[in-house]
Amino acid sequence: MKFGKRLKVFMLGASAALLLAGCGAGKAADEDGVRKVKIAYDQSSKPMSWLDENGNPTGYDVEVMKLVDEALPEYEFEFVGTTSDDLLIGVEQGKFQAGVKNAFWTEERTKKFLYPEQFLGLSSAGLVLRKEDEAIKSLEDFASAGYSLAPIAANNAQYTVIEEYNLAHPDNQVKLKAGDSFTVDVVQWVNEGRVDGGVMIEGPFEKQVTAEDGPYHHLKDEVVYNEFAVIKTWPLFNRNEKDLAAAYDGAIEQLKKDKKLEELSEKFYGRNLFDVLESAER
Repeated sequence: MKFGKRLKVFMLGASAALLLAGCGAGKAADEDGVRKVKIAYDQSSKPMSWLDENGNPTGYDVEVMKLVDEALPEYEFEFVGTTSDDLLIGVEQGKFQAGVKNAFWTEERTKKFLYPEQFLGLSSAGLVLRKEDEAIKSLEDFASAGYSLAPIAANNAQYTVIEEYNLAHPDNQVKLKAGDSFTVDVVQWVNEGRVDGGVMIEGPFEKQVTAEDGPYHHLKDEVVYNEFAVIKTWPLFNRNEKDLAAAYDGAIEQLKKDKKLEELSEKFYGRNLFDVLESAER
């Protein structure tokens, strides 16, 4: 074989080796057998996940995943703060191996992400209403009143929750409108009368309205939060991360037995949502 041809074969082999190495880089472990993985979190979703005043990731979702990390010596978690949209795209594409964002289960998301067997926590979903409408306690009440709802992005799982209600109640539907952005300023929209109500998670409502340092604390006597559902929340894994998801399942199951998640629920939500686990509908 001539030298030029031998050189060409060598270069092709080297290129193939580099390509294969690159394909496996995301699952490579260091010399101690520890695999480093990136866990994305929504850094502006207090109290579920946010960046604290010292620049450290925290919140219910993040602290649970920190405990999972401690329980898995074969993994090292790197927490990466980002936006909700970037988290979804990043996990789907493999930029992140998993992500936490107070995510609900939806059929559509199972096509893009791997859901583990064990849920992460529980979330209270409710309606934000003006004080004079506090008698509206459920989606049925809201629909019967013919009230308008703040728009929800179609890729937001809250949209799916309302859509599921409408499918189950064809004769008493909530007026559901898809929004252009992932979230809207529900409290402000309701207070200004732009809509009659909006869907919100209890934690953010508490931080925005109930807390004395909340940006809308001055509206505490003007708006109310009425819970209509308690919903399980999940971490989202890249679909190729079956081993990581299985390891998470083993760790989280033990944490639940040890009541660690209940402690974190009390700390970050001000209530033990696991007390109402049996009422979680989805």
